[in-house]
Amino acid sequence: MDTIKSSLGLGFPNSTYHHPSIVESVAAEEEKMIEVVLNDRLGKKVRVKCNDDDTIGDLKKLVAAQTGTRADKIRIQKWYNVYKDHITLKDYEIHDGMGLELYYN
Repeated sequence: MDTIKSSLGLGFPNSTYHHPSIVESVAAEEEKMIEVVLNDRLGKKVRVKCNDDDTIGDLKKLVAAQTGTRADKIRIQKWYNVYKDHITLKDYEIHDGMGLELYYN
């Protein structure tokens, strides 16, 4: 009986067995998709779906694919904060439906 419990990870405080629904919900939470709206103030609004753990550089590549502009010519900012390419959307606290400013260098 102890071998069955040990193989399933039952009965031990440091077991690694997790219920499948818990594992699925954690995996779904880690890969959360958000939609970001970028306005270039020239009449163009771009809606991009991405993960919240993507970097600003990844977001620029997605915007470049939709607008036809090169990613290195895009600047994303909010008010006077220019966002850096290597920092994630989650670190900047960019959430679903948030609007950002899109400028072309």
